[in-house]
Amino acid sequence: MGHGNWYFAAQVVGASGRRERVRRGGFATAEAARSAGCELLTAQADGPLSAGCTVGQWLRYWLSVVESRLRPTTHRAYRDHVRLHLVPYLGRVKLVELSRRDVTRMFVALGRRRTRYGAPISASTLERIRATLRAALNHAVREDLIAGNPAQGVRLPAPVQTHPVVWTARREAAWRRGGERPPVAVWTVEQLAAFLRFAREDPLFVLWWLVALRGLRRGEVAGLRWVDIDLERRELTVAHQLVHTDEGLVLCEPKSAASRRTLALDPETVRLLRRHERAQRRGPGERWSPTGPVFALGSGTAVQPSYLTHRFHKLVAASGLPPVRLHDLRHGAATLALASGTELKVVQGTLGHASIVLTADTYASVLPQLYHDSAKATARLVLRAVRATNRKIGKARDST
Repeated sequence: MGHGNWYFAAQVVGASGRRERVRRGGFATAEAARSAGCELLTAQADGPLSAGCTVGQWLRYWLSVVESRLRPTTHRAYRDHVRLHLVPYLGRVKLVELSRRDVTRMFVALGRRRTRYGAPISASTLERIRATLRAALNHAVREDLIAGNPAQGVRLPAPVQTHPVVWTARREAAWRRGGERPPVAVWTVEQLAAFLRFAREDPLFVLWWLVALRGLRRGEVAGLRWVDIDLERRELTVAHQLVHTDEGLVLCEPKSAASRRTLALDPETVRLLRRHERAQRRGPGERWSPTGPVFALGSGTAVQPSYLTHRFHKLVAASGLPPVRLHDLRHGAATLALASGTELKVVQGTLGHASIVLTADTYASVLPQLYHDSAKATARLVLRAVRATNRKIGKARDST
């Protein structure tokens, strides 16, 4: 162990056929390092990792190698894809014999499967499974085990991008009449205000307020610490996110470099946070700490992200408002900011998007109103010029 991280070391047979000592570090716990070492040895249980190894062996080896370099949630997604989909369909195929046809057949079979809810596997999920396979095979290419990546060029159904839409009066009436609801919907400012009034006495009211106005992700707000908030400067820094791993809740880096950001806070949000801090300081025991969570349970431990989803769902149902998800509060924060005239670049920075194109594509549903406003402003400018020109022409005619 060094610098607070654990590592494992093991003797394996490398791609050259010779025994090599593999040392991998960066694991948060001894158990995580031990588990990764076991996965590596299991991958070689049926033979050395050479050009003749199976796809299953290679995938297990690859997972053990990349674990320390990935975010816990990313590694867990990779592992689930390998266990549930890739190994059952491709695991026994020799790595050097894997073809694009094999990969295509797998995705055709996956496309016929149903989830536990009876729905087909979505195109976006298929795309993520392919991304996992592609990353693993790219690693094999770099190790000179295969010449090319058979997952490249496989055609999949295009994912259907769903844009947030606003709960207009007509959409709300259709939902109340027959239960029809959009896949992703956000509240109007009046509906949001009604929810905040309803949830005023909820212990997590300040959390709902913060997500609704500043658009933090679930893990970001759960991982927020008092040291990340400067109430004098009215600023909040997103420096971590709380994620659930096999080892429990872990405070880790934000989703991306763009996700690490500093947000400005309005005076009302600062007032609410000051009141929340005073209440936490007055709580029983030594609950408050500069490095402690802003939103904690009675024991002072950080609130689980999954609990936030559950709690929010119950509050929305009790409020009688049209249904939205917790993540839709983030969408709503962006929608309201755009509708109030905030520049798209500012909204991008607030949400922590890496690209302004992603922000524009995601919130295309609210942009048409902005386009209409721009069209009206342009027309007014031209009409004023036309009227001014007509007056000049009229005066010239009168003088002749």
